[in-house]
Amino acid sequence: MTLKKLLVGLFSLLLVAGLAGCKADPKPVSGKVLFWHTYSEGEEALFLEEVVPLFNEAYPEIEIESVRMPYDGLKQQVITAYTGNVAPDVMRMDIVWVPEFAKQGILEEVSAFDEFSDLKDNFFAGSLSTNFYNGKYYGLPLNTNTKVAVYSKAVLAELGMTEAPATWDEMIALARTLKASDDRWGLTPQGFGPWGFLPYFWTLGGKVTDDEYSVATGYLNSADSIAAVQQLYDYYKEGLIGPAMFGEQPDAWGGMAGGNYLWIDDGPWYFSIIGQTAIDSTIVSTIPEGKGGSVSVVGGEDLVMFNKSENKDASWTFMQFMMTDEVQKIMAKTGMIPVTQSAADSLTDVPAYVATYIEQLKTAQPRTPSASWGSIEQVLSLAIESVFRDEKTVTEALNDAATEIDALLK
Repeated sequence: MTLKKLLVGLFSLLLVAGLAGCKADPKPVSGKVLFWHTYSEGEEALFLEEVVPLFNEAYPEIEIESVRMPYDGLKQQVITAYTGNVAPDVMRMDIVWVPEFAKQGILEEVSAFDEFSDLKDNFFAGSLSTNFYNGKYYGLPLNTNTKVAVYSKAVLAELGMTEAPATWDEMIALARTLKASDDRWGLTPQGFGPWGFLPYFWTLGGKVTDDEYSVATGYLNSADSIAAVQQLYDYYKEGLIGPAMFGEQPDAWGGMAGGNYLWIDDGPWYFSIIGQTAIDSTIVSTIPEGKGGSVSVVGGEDLVMFNKSENKDASWTFMQFMMTDEVQKIMAKTGMIPVTQSAADSLTDVPAYVATYIEQLKTAQPRTPSASWGSIEQVLSLAIESVFRDEKTVTEALNDAATEIDALLK
């Protein structure tokens, strides 16, 4: 090889190596993201005044068009908009809607994005699972809530207690002592629906389905589930459960104000609505621990992308931004509980009771993520009510419900 050819070859290698080491920066994501939400007036103001400017600063090539939607009739409006090719790119959606729309094939699978795995482990597990359908995730949790045990400070004091009982057995012992008084009860699930009944059912060891939400038989009618419902029924017959379970008086909040109940389970809105009086007159704790642990139910909204979006990169960028600690903590000023553990753990300047809700979220579970949730809810509610109205035995009610729910999960 001549010296000239050798020099040319070396120059070519250096040129290739130089080009490989000097790749151009990726093109900035750009586009317009149409975002539908159901924020309240105050929540929307905070989003527009603080969150959107931060996003614009970080991503000047992406425009956010925010539209506040009325909740009434919204589900049908979404379907109509999608069919007419005018659906938003991103939407803040009720958590129980996500599996239903995922089954209809109108949502983008977010677990297919590379960054999803980095986000996944930071979410509260119960909140993330509300986006689960058929082995994939079709949204990200945006804001969350749950219910905790709210004890009457005055009733506890009458029973010689200055702290909330930690276990179910301790709580029941207090309830039995309180029973000696007329029109006073230890506890009162607020209705037979899953939102009212599930924290008690789960805490006592019951399960609705398997972990994949694919089958109810063997779970809803298992020995543990039957025992959980039977235990609650026995408490009712013993006179430990109050009339608020049947929608009768005193209702949960009125009974707390009147000293009729030792405790109720409720969300953070109990304090934001009643105010300082509720904070001063109660002791807040996680659900007293039973055979199944201390388990409550997950509420909140998720963030989803529609698969017809023409701005998926920009939409995904916006969705990820809404998960950052900074944004999560900004929206927490309105009383929303962050969905990420890192943001929740670093909250400051919030009422002390908020810490209890954050702790409860670590074990809170979702209502069954299923496209047929509306029907499942009805079956489950009627089954539990039939037991408490002495229309069926626990075993009969749960066997029948498990068979019906199996068909709905297919």
